[in-house]
Amino acid sequence: METDYHHLDVIGQQIAEEQQAFRNELASINKDGSRKWVYTQETHGRYTTARNFVAYTLLLFLFTAPFVRIHDNPLILLNVLERKFIIFGIVFWPQDFYLVVLGLLTFILGIAVFTSILGRIWCGWTCPQTIFLEFVFRKVEKLIEGNVHKQMALDKAPMSGEKFARKALKHTVFLVMSWVICNLFLSYIIGTDELFKLITEPPSQHISGLTAMVVVSGLFYGVFSRFREQACLVACPYGRFMSALVDPDTVAVTYDFKRGEPRRKPSKADKIAGGVNEARGDCIDCGQCVTVCPTAIDIRNGIQLECVNCTACIDACDSVMTKIKKPTGLIRYTSANAVTKGTINHFSTRVKGYITVLLVMITVVTTLFLRRPEVEAIIMRQPGTLSQKVGDDKIANFYTLQLINKTFDPKTAEIRVLEPQGATLTPLGDYTRLAEQNVQHGRFFVAIPKGALNGTYNTIKLGVFANGKQIKEVKTTFIAPAK
Repeated sequence: METDYHHLDVIGQQIAEEQQAFRNELASINKDGSRKWVYTQETHGRYTTARNFVAYTLLLFLFTAPFVRIHDNPLILLNVLERKFIIFGIVFWPQDFYLVVLGLLTFILGIAVFTSILGRIWCGWTCPQTIFLEFVFRKVEKLIEGNVHKQMALDKAPMSGEKFARKALKHTVFLVMSWVICNLFLSYIIGTDELFKLITEPPSQHISGLTAMVVVSGLFYGVFSRFREQACLVACPYGRFMSALVDPDTVAVTYDFKRGEPRRKPSKADKIAGGVNEARGDCIDCGQCVTVCPTAIDIRNGIQLECVNCTACIDACDSVMTKIKKPTGLIRYTSANAVTKGTINHFSTRVKGYITVLLVMITVVTTLFLRRPEVEAIIMRQPGTLSQKVGDDKIANFYTLQLINKTFDPKTAEIRVLEPQGATLTPLGDYTRLAEQNVQHGRFFVAIPKGALNGTYNTIKLGVFANGKQIKEVKTTFIAPAK
C-alpha cells in the first residue's frame, strides 16, 4: 500500500496547530465568546505558606499604614490634591516633588529588573488585585458558598431559597468590603482625620465626594465579584509591557516536559512495583495544575502571558508527585533554557544592564534625598512694587519670603545680605520662628547705598541661616531708579 506522505504532513500540521491553539485564545473565554467562570481549588505546600505570609503581611500594612503616626504624621500619605506626600513619616513638599517622581521611577524600574530575573512575580505575590481577590474575596466566597465543588454545584443548581440566601449574603458582604476598601484608599489621599470628618458629618455636605465614593466602590465590587482574573488578562498594562522583559533565561514557573512527557493517566497495566511505568513520563495528566490556576491556563503548554507566577500549580503538582512516589519539581521555578539545554544564565548581559541602571537610579535618589536642605527658602521681589528712597543715599526694595521647615524640630531662621557690602535688611514682622514641618511666610526690605548700585537692574546675594548655620544662598534682583 502506497503511503500518502502529503496526508501525513497535513495531519501533523493540524496536530501542531492544535497544540499551539492555546496561544490564540483565553482559557477563561469559551469559543463562542462567552465567559468561562474560573473556579480555583485551594492548594497546600511551601509556596502556598510563603504566599499566605506575604499576602497577610501586606494586608496588615495596607490597613494600618494610614493610622500609624510618626511625629504626628501618618506613615503613608499621598495627598495629590494639596501636593503633600508623606512616605514612612518623611514629608515631601511640592519643592521635593522631583524626589517623589524619581523614587516612583526607581520603584517601577526595580519591578522591571525583578521581572527580567524572576518573571511576573509581582503579579502573583504582591499585586493588590491578586492580594484582594485571592486572599480576601475568594476566602469570603469559600466561607459562604463552600469549597470549589460546592460552588460549582450551587451555580448549576436552579434558583432556590438556599441559593438566593447564599448569593445575596455573598454579594452584600462584597459590597461592604468594597466600600471599606474604597474608604481605606481615600485615607491614603486625604488622611484619617479628614476621613473621620467626612464619615461623621452629614452626607448632604459632601454630595460630590459621596457620589465619587459610591462610583469607585461600585468599580471595586464589579472587579472583585465579576471581572476578577480578566483584569489581569485584558485590562492591566503591566502584564503586557513587562512580559516583553521575559526571555528563555528568566526564572519562572516552568513545566519540565523532558521529565513529564509523554504523559498518560495511570492504569492497572502501568502499575509496576508500586509506581508508574518508567517508560512513560512522570506527568499522570491528573489536571491538578489546571484546577488550581487562578487564570485557568495549563502550564504544561509552556510559559504563557496569562501566567502570574502564583506557584499554585507547583504545590499541586508536588503533592501529586509525593503521592505517586516520584521526585517533586516536575513543575518548578526554573528557566526554559535550564529545562531544554541544561544551561543557567540568570544574569545575562541584558539583566546586568538593567541592574546597573537601577543601582545608578538608587544612588541618585539617595544622594538627592541626603542633600535635601532641612529648611527651604523661596525669596522673590514683591510683585508690582518699585524701588523706594531711604534717606539721602540709599535705595530699598521689598521682598516676600517663604520658609519651609522640613524637619521634626523647630528652627530659628534668619536672612542676611551677603553682597553687596553696606546693604541692610529690615524684617517686616516676625518670621524667625519655624515650627516643625511647617511653612512660614514673611516680608522684608533691603536698603543699599546708591554708590554700590550699578545701573537699574542689580543682583544681590542673600544668605538663609537656620539656628545660626547658613543653609542656602539665594540670588535675586534689586531694582534701582533710572538715572
